[in-house]
Amino acid sequence: MGLLSNSPGTSSRRIISRMSTKHFSSRKGILGGGNWIIDQVKIVDVFPQRESLANILSQSSGTGGAPYNVLVDLAKLGVDFPLSGAGFVGKDLLGTSILEQCSDLKIDTKFLKATPDAPTSYTDVMTEVAGGKRTFFHLRGANALWKGADLDFSKSKARLFHLGYLLLLDALDEPDLKFGTKAARMLAAAQEAGMKTSVDVVSEDSDRFAKVVSPALKYVDYCILNEIEAGKTAGFKIRQPDGSLDTVSLRHAAGALLQKGVRELVVIHFPEGAFARTRKGEDVWQTSLKLPPKAIAGAAGAGDAFCAGTLLGFHEGWDLKKCLQTGVAVAAASLSDPTCTQGVKPLAACEALAKKHGYRPPLEPED
Repeated sequence: MGLLSNSPGTSSRRIISRMSTKHFSSRKGILGGGNWIIDQVKIVDVFPQRESLANILSQSSGTGGAPYNVLVDLAKLGVDFPLSGAGFVGKDLLGTSILEQCSDLKIDTKFLKATPDAPTSYTDVMTEVAGGKRTFFHLRGANALWKGADLDFSKSKARLFHLGYLLLLDALDEPDLKFGTKAARMLAAAQEAGMKTSVDVVSEDSDRFAKVVSPALKYVDYCILNEIEAGKTAGFKIRQPDGSLDTVSLRHAAGALLQKGVRELVVIHFPEGAFARTRKGEDVWQTSLKLPPKAIAGAAGAGDAFCAGTLLGFHEGWDLKKCLQTGVAVAAASLSDPTCTQGVKPLAACEALAKKHGYRPPLEPED
């Protein structure tokens, strides 16, 4: 398809060409819907006790939320297929800044509306200067109101619809008599229009995963979660008590997510790398890049960066190994900056990181 000018050899690397949808082949582009957040990062000298003071040493702002991060990352990678966003921002300065950045990056915002009923969502990220520990204060804002009423999939030519984060979209997390949740209804509508669908989930310490996430999986083609989210949704503990990865539980979790209805494949990502299992039974492992500590400025946004790289591969029909390799390369680039998206570079530069640093040792041998 040649949709990435600097991505060699893609025409010979097809996996998802085997996956058929009625209008899929004639579609082009990625539509991202869900959370639009401004991260307000503040470096503090110490995290204070209650009724005590801390000094803000510096501050910066950046992108936040699944569609915002993923679409900005894709634009920075240099894709030349259409990108478009859907959701709510507030009629305020933060909302204006989001719309202006999308315009600058050629991200279509016809489905991204400014509402007067709530402020733009933001997160105050308090980061301790010693050690980098972060504490988050989040305003759900306009995201909580978005039901997708203005999102007419018949008016979009996108090939893929990415929705996130489930569990952080109040109106879409509500029950639906026919589909289970409003988000599931939205994903079903996207599939009916001829799109592939993918989802992401927020990491939270709760028991809501089965009730909110599971119903949506029946209407998902590509399920992309981190190990914590996958474990909570599928009912497996993927981390052992010493913090190491339980690769047996991880594989079982991927299989359980497919049994819950995911149509084509499950991808589980984690700091050590990623694992994918297809409905046809193909398992693919990919370790992350072997970065030196000095190359890591912050992990915020790395999951969405991985998602962006992987979705790029799905859109282009690359083989699954190449999709995961692109995902970990983009995630590695993201780690170079404390914000969610400012570390991402053109695809060739991300791929050069893999050549420069190499990959971690395999987690499990490939067949």
